[in-house]
Amino acid sequence: MSTTVLVTGGAGFIGSNLIRWILRHRSWHVVNLDALTYAGNLENLRDVESDPRYAFVYGRVEDAAAVSQVLQEYDVCGIIHCAAESHVDRSILSVEPFVETNVRGTLVLLEAARSHGIERFVHVSTDEVYGSLGPNDPPFTEESPLQPNSPYAASKAAADCLVRAFVHTYGMPAIVTRCSNNYGPYQFPEKLIPLMITNALDDQPLPVYGDGQQVRDWIYVDDHCRGVVAAYERGRIGETYNFGGRSERRNLDVVYSILRILGKTDDLVRHVPDRPGHDRRYAIDCTKAERELGWMPEISFDEGLERTVRWYLDNQSWVQSVRAGEYRRYYQQQYGWRMG
Repeated sequence: MSTTVLVTGGAGFIGSNLIRWILRHRSWHVVNLDALTYAGNLENLRDVESDPRYAFVYGRVEDAAAVSQVLQEYDVCGIIHCAAESHVDRSILSVEPFVETNVRGTLVLLEAARSHGIERFVHVSTDEVYGSLGPNDPPFTEESPLQPNSPYAASKAAADCLVRAFVHTYGMPAIVTRCSNNYGPYQFPEKLIPLMITNALDDQPLPVYGDGQQVRDWIYVDDHCRGVVAAYERGRIGETYNFGGRSERRNLDVVYSILRILGKTDDLVRHVPDRPGHDRRYAIDCTKAERELGWMPEISFDEGLERTVRWYLDNQSWVQSVRAGEYRRYYQQQYGWRMG
């Protein structure tokens, strides 16, 4: 299999951690195609930018000419597609960017991959395409129906269906992966865990949607990256693989755990009006990935959360540079709070 892989969205949270993992554990060359939107930050890859096996190309996945040029210039034979608009709140405020990037961008990549004879295409998706579970429902499997409840989830489900269609219609050597909630270093602080950590460090309010009883399954980002690479190397064409941490937690319990690690008091918690259409529970059954790929989550939630909090404590300059930008303006607009 090719040693040159294109990672789309490689300057984002999952993409940057994936590139770093590949460069540490594989001899591959990696090309990073990223549009450097609000969550794309080349500081996330500063420690690997001088690696001769790594190259960055500025561009959008929706730009067919740019994608084709990258595939040809770097002799790319594999694609791991991470680029996506991924924040549910933003999708509720404005749907169009999610359709443009997540749906049209995936279509452009699939067409380019077909034209260039790409050997393997891994589409990184989300458990949110499955919808919501009741408190006693069994976890989602790869056979669960797609029932997206947010514009973000709908855009990812549409992209998943395009990948499936290209496999069955054109013989595209593609695989879909779906993961539960990721957390770890370099995550943009609009997501739950980094938002709570960074706000708590500054003794700012910790916004918790509704009653905070929503349940999510959490996976440490390195475990997810190992799974994506395993799917690329050993996954069966046309199959879907779920990756979860087997770590269901209520949102409010996650927030309290962060406060305990930081030695902060619970009075920082602020319950805010719930998100429209907020899914109540996600849970992932990753038995298929364990059986077929030889993959298992290795980092427990407690260990991963400790690592994550420590990373944010040790990388305050990164946090401050991110929080000084659109992040602050966005949450001031959302909640009308002065963030300091």
